[in-house]
Amino acid sequence: MEPARFNNLEVRLARREVDLDAAQALRYRVFFDEMGATPSPECRRAARDMDDFDASCDHLLVVDRERGSDSAPCVVGTYRLLRGCVAAARDGFYSEGEFDLTRLHDYPGEIMELGRSCIDAAYRKRGAMQLLWRGIANYIFHHDVAVMFGCGSIHGTDVNEAKHILSYLHHYHTAPKYLRPQAVDERYVDMNLMPKKAVDPDRAMAEAPPLLKGYLRVGGYVGDGAVIDHEFNTIDVCIVVETENVTGKYIRHFGKDKAPSVELTPGLAAE
Repeated sequence: MEPARFNNLEVRLARREVDLDAAQALRYRVFFDEMGATPSPECRRAARDMDDFDASCDHLLVVDRERGSDSAPCVVGTYRLLRGCVAAARDGFYSEGEFDLTRLHDYPGEIMELGRSCIDAAYRKRGAMQLLWRGIANYIFHHDVAVMFGCGSIHGTDVNEAKHILSYLHHYHTAPKYLRPQAVDERYVDMNLMPKKAVDPDRAMAEAPPLLKGYLRVGGYVGDGAVIDHEFNTIDVCIVVETENVTGKYIRHFGKDKAPSVELTPGLAAE
């Protein structure tokens, strides 16, 4: 399949170690340099955001074709994708450190975790996110993924400062029981911090981080309870999206024969 392109940007999967290294370098700049997360000594020495889950994941990349080179690609956006069939054969899902995913494991269809999403600051208004979503839609279609999920992050760790958006998510977007993850008991933070009548949905959506807002706009739900992630300086909720909403917006719009294509294989993760 041909990669999807928009002007000088191209979306594809990582194929080589240099691709993954460039994605990890971008993640380090955004998460640690820009957003104030705390790197491990290993990550700090390498100036890379990396963990053991990287080897199990496919890494979706947006590359600026007018910068960098074949041996040093200029990666300006990334998402990492972990399908349930791969997670089951390896080390499970990253999100399981924060949320009980039992109901998702029981779902009758392929599930997929999304994580480590970030875009270089200079490209956040240049179509990079739209290309990532197109790549995700094509990946979903290719692998017949029924549900995708992952941690949606709110910057900062002060629950009181985030009470409006957390309460809004609780009252208006809680997942149905059959899909609902729950924050693990030892890290559970109640999201029901304000009565529903005190919540202003318009204000809450205005305050929501762009990525979280994007999930909600394609019909995303949240699980029960939030988790404070001190390492990444965030409050995390578990987002769940039934992918028909995503494929409906992107793939059916273009038609299967015109669906925005992303080079799906070979990726770094094993089939």
